[in-house]
Amino acid sequence: MLIAPSILAADFLRLEKDVELVNSHADIFHLDIMDGTFVPNISFGFPVVDAIASKARKPLDVHLMIVNPEKYVKRFADSGASMISFHYEAALERTPEVISLIKSYGVKAGVVINPDCPVEKIFPYLDSVDFVLVMSVFAGFGGQKFIPESLDRVKAVRVELDRIGRHEIPVEVDGGVDPTNAPQLKEAGAAILVAGSSVFRAPDPVKAIELMRV
Repeated sequence: MLIAPSILAADFLRLEKDVELVNSHADIFHLDIMDGTFVPNISFGFPVVDAIASKARKPLDVHLMIVNPEKYVKRFADSGASMISFHYEAALERTPEVISLIKSYGVKAGVVINPDCPVEKIFPYLDSVDFVLVMSVFAGFGGQKFIPESLDRVKAVRVELDRIGRHEIPVEVDGGVDPTNAPQLKEAGAAILVAGSSVFRAPDPVKAIELMRV
């Protein structure tokens, strides 16, 4: 199991310390990009991403919670993103074009789906993505409680990927992930766990990461 701490929950007054925590003990940097339109909140932009990239020794996973994600793909690729995901709900019929655009910059492309959107909506695109991100809370807010029905959604995506022969494509899960539900998520088929508060606000962040590796 790969652990991708969400930088949105980090201590921005001591960001370099938390970047080093991910470098030393986790696997991926998860960067939530919010525009205040697709989701109600605004997070951070290119200066913060560039600063993290300058110190990162692990891959950058950029999660675009924005309208018109295609407008910013190149800029995030230029910042050093290894993975870029965007919401199906933000792209709809443009989803194939956005996937192709991300891949054209040599970056892994992922499609994201919110809890209120049937997972079957993204099945037509599973033959072209490099990973799938299943939201286990609604995009746009940190610290939400894990939605238990997400386990069935993760399993459904994993089963469909396996059915079409894409066994190597990982399912990522974001929202309310912690050591208590990590084993269930692994059993459902998740391979990458995004964790914010449960890492950066834990009494012992390194132990929290290890407990989620299951």
